[in-house]
Amino acid sequence: MSSSAKLLLLGLTALLALALGLMAGALPADHELAMQILTELRGPRVAAAFACGGLLALAGALMQTLFRNPLAEPYLLGVSGGAGLLALLGMAAGLAWLWVSVLAFAGSLLALALAAALGGRLLARDHTPLLLAGVMLAAGFGALIALVLSVAPIERLPGMLFFLMGDLAWTSNPFMLWAALLLATGTALGLSRRLDVLQLSPLKAASLGVAVAPTRWMLFTLAGACTALVVAQAGSIGFVGLMVPHALRKTGFSGHRVLLPACALAGGSLLVLADALARTVIAPRELPVGVLTALLGVPMMLWLLRKP
Repeated sequence: MSSSAKLLLLGLTALLALALGLMAGALPADHELAMQILTELRGPRVAAAFACGGLLALAGALMQTLFRNPLAEPYLLGVSGGAGLLALLGMAAGLAWLWVSVLAFAGSLLALALAAALGGRLLARDHTPLLLAGVMLAAGFGALIALVLSVAPIERLPGMLFFLMGDLAWTSNPFMLWAALLLATGTALGLSRRLDVLQLSPLKAASLGVAVAPTRWMLFTLAGACTALVVAQAGSIGFVGLMVPHALRKTGFSGHRVLLPACALAGGSLLVLADALARTVIAPRELPVGVLTALLGVPMMLWLLRKP
């Protein structure tokens, strides 16, 4: 199957996932009330889910290219830890969700800045210091998050835990998320030729005229910004950014010109379907969507890793 045919198939799958996401769940018999639920509640949530999934998968693909490792993922640099820490502090203080979201985004950017400062040898050929800095930051933020949870008011703990596990009920601005997805995909596609060469080896990329250090910084910034925005809106949703790019590469999406839009479509479809399942499996209660993506992602990744 050609690359264009594969992308078309993913596009049709995305439309089907969006339709299933809108229809999942009960609707009242009253037509006017049902339309109000679809347009004001379920529709924005499904749209936000698609954009978040697309951003995470796109960030995962960029991180895997940056580290030249198919098992790299968006949260590798401690982004979710920084966002979670400041967001939980805001929740513990009783701030409105708008300010919690702003704090989460600021925490993500703080984690990225610290990772870049501590692993400053990203400009060199060796990216190991950046990776180690991200791992250490994630561990440090995790300890601080545990401390905040241990002293937080008991009545606020459920909301705090749901945020940490990933919950699309928090999302409030799908239009901003979609604008970010389109902008990030377009920007990444503009770098696709450089990314193809960079994935082979930095030395080969430099010999072919690719500015390795600036390209790495662009990958770092773009992937970090995509992840920060998602975490600020929906908490930490795992496995989408790891599983989707890896699975697509296994199924023949090798060039970034095709891989990047495929990640946006497949990641969005996966998260929409996971959110529909999270809303309906124990209705009228909801599961955190991050729990569902992890439960689906673990066996899927184990199966993918067993394949040659």
